[in-house]
Amino acid sequence: MSSAHRFRVLLADDHIMVAEALKSLLSKEFHLVGIVGDGRELVEAAGRLRPDVIVADIGMPHLNGIDALSRLREQGNEVPVVFLTMHRDAVYAQRALEAGASGYVLKHSAPDELVTALHAALEGKTYLTPQLAGEVLEAMRQGPELASDPTAALTLRQREVLQLLAEGRSAKEVATSLSISTRTVEFHKYQMMETLGLHTTADLIHFALKTGIVEF
Repeated sequence: MSSAHRFRVLLADDHIMVAEALKSLLSKEFHLVGIVGDGRELVEAAGRLRPDVIVADIGMPHLNGIDALSRLREQGNEVPVVFLTMHRDAVYAQRALEAGASGYVLKHSAPDELVTALHAALEGKTYLTPQLAGEVLEAMRQGPELASDPTAALTLRQREVLQLLAEGRSAKEVATSLSISTRTVEFHKYQMMETLGLHTTADLIHFALKTGIVEF
């Protein structure tokens, strides 16, 4: 099949070795239009390169994969996104699906599972790895109780600010990065503390680590 007729795939993973392995796996069947290493690059490249489907990690710098997907949907970009992740926790899978993901595959799965998920996504279907399907469906059936996802209480902008703070940036650096004022950063910080019942910046950063908004 010539590359002109192959589906265009954008890869987003901050681990170079993983990205290179994915590149060799997928290039037999798909046309790779780019590889990016963080969530904000993902949003920018999705608009510029117009891929047919995106393969993304969840844990990425600047903006995690799920919040990057939320940002894409907020911009009206409906490109299918398949997550390829280490996270075996059903809460992450549910969070991804609720944000609009078309697939959720674990990194240690057989490579052909990712290809299966991509084909499903391109056909407008949703693929959830069988290893988590039972747990996720059970959680979704329980409904609002599993809205025990504490990050849901925060806005997308608040989660962006929190991730950057948790990555060690100062309020001034966060403001520059997001093109907002330092005062606005501080406002978001105090709003988050109030919403979550936290008292210090350290508490906020602990929350970000515990809930997977940021990873180390």
